[in-house]
Amino acid sequence: MSDLQRLLGYREPIFNASMAGAAGGALAAAVSQAGGVGMIGVPATPTEDWIHAQARYVANLDTPWGVGFMGWALEENLEPLEAFLEYDPSLVAISFGDVTRAAALAHEAGVLTAMQIGNAADLDRAMADDIDIIIARGGEGGGHGRNEVATLPLLQLACAQHHKPVIAAGGIGTAHGIAAVLAGGADAAWVGTRFLAASEATGHANLKAAVLASGIDDTVYTRAFDIAQQLPWEPQYGGRALSNDFSDRYAADLESLLATDALREQMKQARSEADVSLAPVYAGQAVEFVNEEQSAAAVIEELRGFRQILAQTARRFE
Repeated sequence: MSDLQRLLGYREPIFNASMAGAAGGALAAAVSQAGGVGMIGVPATPTEDWIHAQARYVANLDTPWGVGFMGWALEENLEPLEAFLEYDPSLVAISFGDVTRAAALAHEAGVLTAMQIGNAADLDRAMADDIDIIIARGGEGGGHGRNEVATLPLLQLACAQHHKPVIAAGGIGTAHGIAAVLAGGADAAWVGTRFLAASEATGHANLKAAVLASGIDDTVYTRAFDIAQQLPWEPQYGGRALSNDFSDRYAADLESLLATDALREQMKQARSEADVSLAPVYAGQAVEFVNEEQSAAAVIEELRGFRQILAQTARRFE
């Protein structure tokens, strides 16, 4: 049993990534009930009603669950974090921005904190006392983050510090992937894209269909979607999404992308209508392994096959 498992008390070393727009309370509860650690992904400006609606799914669980925030969204407004802390999460993940105030608030409430890292400088920050757990996210991962280091070298760097638990993230979508990162020193795996088509995941049917129809070569890392929507993501945090007509036009030509109010409204409408030719569908390279809509429990059941793989590998090298 790893130190992280002792801290949190889960059965399976599998966390669903806190994907805003996909990982709501229903998915988090299903993952936790299946033995993993369910994470709720919080949008930048959640309403009070949304927070309480998601938290009701997990509030009475006797298994660990957590909630993930964008650090820049909490820098000016800690109220969403305060609201979720009332429901006693096991873990708060805070990434992408100044995490200091939010991490202090979580610690005051007696809750463990985690931070995603994407390079060596991020790791240095995560070694401060206000962060308990390191999430080493490689550029293969879906959604926002850095695109500087791949999962395997970043995992090796993070594990070399020997002081804090490490969760590996980015491109992990099968039992073999989980076996690989656990053998590489991770305490657990942070799995996002594999859950995008889960029956409990939120999101329009068009988005799930796009995920199911895509493969390993069908993603792009770009800031184009954020620029078009005039979102306040810092330039170092682009996003990996499924390629579509919009990214085909602008991902490699950001200089020609004019961030107008008209485009922002057009993108907003596309997102509300789930027009996947224009709106972003954030997914990582593990989209290759999303082949059918399943329950979160069925996904966990597949992923827990890592134990047999590790045992077979050990025998091969005896």
